[in-house]
Amino acid sequence: MQERVLEPVGVEVTGVDLGTLGADDVTHLRGLLAEHGVVVLPGQFVDDDTFLAFLRGFGPMTFTEGETPLEGHPDLNVISNVGRERPPRSQFHVDTSYVAEPPAYTALRAVRIPAQGGQTVFTNQYAAYESLPAELKERLEGRTVRHVATGVEVDDDAETSAEHPVFRPHPLTGRTALYLSTPQRCAAVSGMDDDEARATIEELLAHSTRDDNCLRHTWAPGDVVMWDNGCVLHKADHEGVVGDRVMHRGMVAGYAG
Repeated sequence: MQERVLEPVGVEVTGVDLGTLGADDVTHLRGLLAEHGVVVLPGQFVDDDTFLAFLRGFGPMTFTEGETPLEGHPDLNVISNVGRERPPRSQFHVDTSYVAEPPAYTALRAVRIPAQGGQTVFTNQYAAYESLPAELKERLEGRTVRHVATGVEVDDDAETSAEHPVFRPHPLTGRTALYLSTPQRCAAVSGMDDDEARATIEELLAHSTRDDNCLRHTWAPGDVVMWDNGCVLHKADHEGVVGDRVMHRGMVAGYAG
């Protein structure tokens, strides 16, 4: 297993076969995810069965209610621009942050790569926290953000709202990450009125997503990319995409294997 650290977030791992990983390999990758946020695994020409078995090595799967399951693989869903009159829209976010226990990991398997565009962008939320001005850190210490569901249809009994600390210790590393999501999903900040909360979330998001804090991953055939939702934000860049962009997505529920 060879590793190349990516800046400002992530690590590329080569010399592995997702179909033959052992428990020690998964433990090592879990550590890389916790420390670096994103693991890029090029050259993995695997099918959905192998992709799913790889993900299950990290723990039980979870699924975002309201997404359409992949036929034959109900734990996976498709992310695609095929057949759409308008490009999909994507903002920086954390997957399913509106539940009390958000998914620990998300992974994408490249199925079809566009001829141009379609990158996925990741941020380093450890660095986002560490580089906050001292005054802002002091003002936000101990506060929580109420995350709410938007853009998905859920059953009446499903979770649609959860409180999370804005400064969230990572369950494995203990390092503090700035935990937020797209502004529409950050409905309130404890101890702030609506206007102050909205301005604060926008300020934090702008700080997190500065160019010098973002990794832009350009997809290649055979790529599998996995990330830790506890320390990164992500979004797909749909601007200027030429050709079909099709990904299969899976999510792992928790950090305990």
